Amino acid sequence: MDFLTTSEAADYLRLGERKLYELVTTGAIPCSKVTGKWLFPRHELDLWVLSGLARPAGMLAAEPPLIVGGSQDDLLEWASRESGSGLASLNEGTARGLERLQRDEVIAAAVHFHSLDASDNLAGDANVAALRAATDLHDAVLVGLVRREQGIVLPAGNPKRLQSLSDVLALGARMAVRQQGAGAQMLLDVLLKRAGASLKDLRRLETPCLTGPDLAAAIRAGHADCGVATRSAARGAGLDFVPLVWENFDLAMRQRSYFRPAMQALVRFLGEQRLRQRAEELTGYDPSPAGQIRFAA
Repeated sequence: MDFLTTSEAADYLRLGERKLYELVTTGAIPCSKVTGKWLFPRHELDLWVLSGLARPAGMLAAEPPLIVGGSQDDLLEWASRESGSGLASLNEGTARGLERLQRDEVIAAAVHFHSLDASDNLAGDANVAALRAATDLHDAVLVGLVRREQGIVLPAGNPKRLQSLSDVLALGARMAVRQQGAGAQMLLDVLLKRAGASLKDLRRLETPCLTGPDLAAAIRAGHADCGVATRSAARGAGLDFVPLVWENFDLAMRQRSYFRPAMQALVRFLGEQRLRQRAEELTGYDPSPAGQIRFAA
């Protein structure tokens, strides 16, 4: 991230340094104090300016509701409550969340896209690629939440001794799956493709599971032998887990939404020690990206 000094930030914003210090004192401008000096992240200054953009009457952009769409996540839901943000959740999967964001039906979307690159390896940053490709989101911002561990969720004790997706295919284990457009389902699709297989080669539970915890509940109830979800979902249901990948789990939103009070309450909370402690308790999380702006259009 590119940081500006006080004098550089004043020049960048075309403000006097005295005025800039007034904004810092009142907490009205994004900044950070490091070893006694104020630093200003350039990307966040751009967003701060855009958040106050005036529009002629009749051209006011409708504010989206305080709902985070997209993927379900226990840590995100906990942080939304603990931060006092007032944000609600609408868990329909990554792709559906991004679609709702483009229609301004949600203030943000929790996303974890998966795709293959030209060499059939997992794409390095599929979330950023998805935002770049979303032409209706020319003003998009991607805020880091965590990196999460995704893998195969299994009954306690792993009675079928499944250690990989190849074992699932070879033994004909019944697999619980997610709806199309869910990030975990994208991951399963690309891993099957790398293995030279497809969904039709799996013994699948007929009805897709809407969330990771729903999938874990189906396995715990004995309706399926396995499924792909997070380590946290497996732990919450008392199930076994075989790790597959670490993924980026981020919040996508429009620039004008970033500085709304509800979103700022959540973003500030992401930097607190309590979030890191909770991530460790839930297991399967790396909170180091929490609160970072990973992409801005």
